[in-house]
Amino acid sequence: MTRKLITLFFVSLFCSSLVSGAQNSPKIELKSGHTYTIYGITVSGVKYFDTDQVIALTGLSIGDTIHIPSDSYGQAIRKLWDFGLFSDVQFTAKKISGDSLFLDIYLQERPRIISWEVSGISKGDRDEIKESLSIRRGSEYSEYLASTSTDIIKRYYAAKGYLDCAVNVDVRNDSTVANGVRINFQIDKKKKIRVKELDFVGNTAVSSKKLRGAMKEIHRISWNIFNSTKFIQKEYDSDKKHIIDYYQERGYRDAQILSDSVYRIRNNRIGIRINLYEGHKYYFRNITWVGNTKFLTPYLNSILKLQKGDIYDKITLDKRLSTDENSISTIYNDEGYLFFNVDPVETRIEGDSIDIELRVYEGKPATINRINIVGNTKTNEHIIRRELYSRPGELFSKTAVMRSVRELAQMGNFDPEKLDVSPVPNPADETVDITFKVEEKPNDQLELSGGWGNNMFVGTVGVKFTNFSAKRMFEKDAWKPVPSGDNQTVNIRAQTNGSYYKALNLSFSEPWLGGKKPNSFSASLYYTAQDNSKYFYSIGNQSMKVFGGSIGLGHRLEWPDNYFTLFTSLDYECYSMHNWTGRFLFTDGVANNLRIKFILGRNSTDQTIYPRSGSNFSLSLQLTPPYSLLNGKNYKDADMPDQEKYRWIEYHKWNAKAAWYSAVVGDWVVAVKGEFGYLGYYNKDLGYSPFEGFQVGGDGMSGYNMYGIETVGLRGYANESLTPYYEGVYVANVYNKFTMELRYPFILSPQSTIYGLVFMEGGNSWRDIQDFNPLSIKRSAGVGVRLLLPIVGMLGIDWGYGFDNIPGRSGENGSNFHFLIGMPF
Repeated sequence: MTRKLITLFFVSLFCSSLVSGAQNSPKIELKSGHTYTIYGITVSGVKYFDTDQVIALTGLSIGDTIHIPSDSYGQAIRKLWDFGLFSDVQFTAKKISGDSLFLDIYLQERPRIISWEVSGISKGDRDEIKESLSIRRGSEYSEYLASTSTDIIKRYYAAKGYLDCAVNVDVRNDSTVANGVRINFQIDKKKKIRVKELDFVGNTAVSSKKLRGAMKEIHRISWNIFNSTKFIQKEYDSDKKHIIDYYQERGYRDAQILSDSVYRIRNNRIGIRINLYEGHKYYFRNITWVGNTKFLTPYLNSILKLQKGDIYDKITLDKRLSTDENSISTIYNDEGYLFFNVDPVETRIEGDSIDIELRVYEGKPATINRINIVGNTKTNEHIIRRELYSRPGELFSKTAVMRSVRELAQMGNFDPEKLDVSPVPNPADETVDITFKVEEKPNDQLELSGGWGNNMFVGTVGVKFTNFSAKRMFEKDAWKPVPSGDNQTVNIRAQTNGSYYKALNLSFSEPWLGGKKPNSFSASLYYTAQDNSKYFYSIGNQSMKVFGGSIGLGHRLEWPDNYFTLFTSLDYECYSMHNWTGRFLFTDGVANNLRIKFILGRNSTDQTIYPRSGSNFSLSLQLTPPYSLLNGKNYKDADMPDQEKYRWIEYHKWNAKAAWYSAVVGDWVVAVKGEFGYLGYYNKDLGYSPFEGFQVGGDGMSGYNMYGIETVGLRGYANESLTPYYEGVYVANVYNKFTMELRYPFILSPQSTIYGLVFMEGGNSWRDIQDFNPLSIKRSAGVGVRLLLPIVGMLGIDWGYGFDNIPGRSGENGSNFHFLIGMPF
């Protein structure tokens, strides 16, 4: 019936338009029931559209016959209206000659958007809204566009808690372009709507306080400034599910929300009332397995960790069956049973006890058919594939897939927040295709800086390429700007103030030497020179040169597990003095530092920049040959000059570092760290080496140090302030440090990563191992921010407060700001 009415409307509209045209021209007479032949069609009123295109859209053409009235012409009008680009459509009979009809199609085009703006809000919001609206200059304006755009803006602000946001669409004709309009979306976001009251009705087993705590997103106004009190409908709906989950975790399987209401208290304050039915508390009784053949029931029970008498917790049951890291599904998936499924069925309810039957469908093991890599635009595909633990022809393993994702995140070339994996099962042939989706991120770094100190300007220039390809260096087309794609790292850094001070550092690393096994290779060279005669002209020729190099090999171990690595390097460093009167042991001579270094590490963190889980351990040992025990020299001789004592530097140095990361709620992460370092000696007559010790306190920024001393930051105290002073040098031979941080990310994107932190820290250092007391620490606490920019690297600022006084060094604890450059352990 409706369709007939619409058809009748368009037929009447067409006929009336023809009659209207006839009335304007006395020579035109239309006869109802007469048949005409179209001999001409014109289009008037259009500016932006091709007339032939409009005529083709109507379906009419010269030579067609029409019978008055006729439904076919009603359809032609309807087509033009449905096109959505015209505000007026008229068919007019311009001329009739016998049975010949000449038509004119008059169209009024919708206004064109000449410009559009968003006003009344901040620049950041304005940019985001303009991107989400996607209105193009020159497109057609309509009431529908205004309405949908208004809805998008209101939803944008509703997601931020501005439920009363008002939008006025100001449309004005453009004075320079005919039929053009200028649009301004005038936004008044008003005040945020916050939750003042949050009440529960019907709860007796669980207190309202605990139920409020179960809500992760919606909170009422209270003393806790870290809880968000704004109201967002999507988060509220999610929190209602959290309430039911909270009940079910405590055995209340029948709990439900009977009703809920959100009401206004005043303009920008609302209240929430939730009416609950709790039901009875239940317990597990008999838990039986059906259909399991791969694993025996006792083993499955040991993984499930539920037994008779436990609270009937459906949430935990589902986790241990499906989602936990060591769930029932995981152990089956790791054996290739991708098609595995387990269905918990309540078979009997008696009083407060429930019998559960776990019905298992194992299926057959699935073999990996194809591995697909998508999204890599810079990194070569074989570089990605060698990091994967899932390979074609092997049985599917969930653990191997997740480990593969972790290794891709650790490469540093991809945005870890965008890494994705999609298994596509093929039950017909018992195979699975796996697609790893990556998104490249910029991670090369450029350093251009200058600083003024000690009455001189020092300039620094450096570049770091983290996805370099040495084998493509001789390909002309590869220099864009440098050969890339093989995940090698090249670092070049130079400093100078002109003629007095020069420093150059070069390093190269290859994570897969030879390309077949994860054996890393690294090499570095560095050179530093100071020439006092070029700066202090009155003191004569004085110079100090330090040069050295290192070559290292690393290997990924398989035992105790494949997160372990062993790295070995051979390092050499030479200090050369000529008439040097600066801060050093001697004025003329050479000191050589030849050492071998071993680092045993285990890194299971899920990613590098903002880890949410896993741990990172490192135990290192540096050894020099025990020259003093072999050369027969008498080191008790007080007259032995320092250049003789330290011609060949000797020591053994131990370092241990550990860090644990754990997500607590959402993206909040707790990081717990500990460090210990000890510099030992071989010969008590020679004692501790003045080289390679530790300096503790401050920001931990390791600037140039003539003795190769390792700097250890401890926030809340001045630099070096926790380091013993001995014979004109601040240096320690043993230290420890403990840190706890609570972190929260503000931005996690390839363009930048920003997160804030709250920390507590403690540590100290001692000259002699016999004085070492791990409980005698200097404590501090504070807050900080970290900013990672791909082209610059990690930057940070911390404010720390040192609580403990330092004997003999007043004023170096208390409030201190610290700046950070680089990625610490």
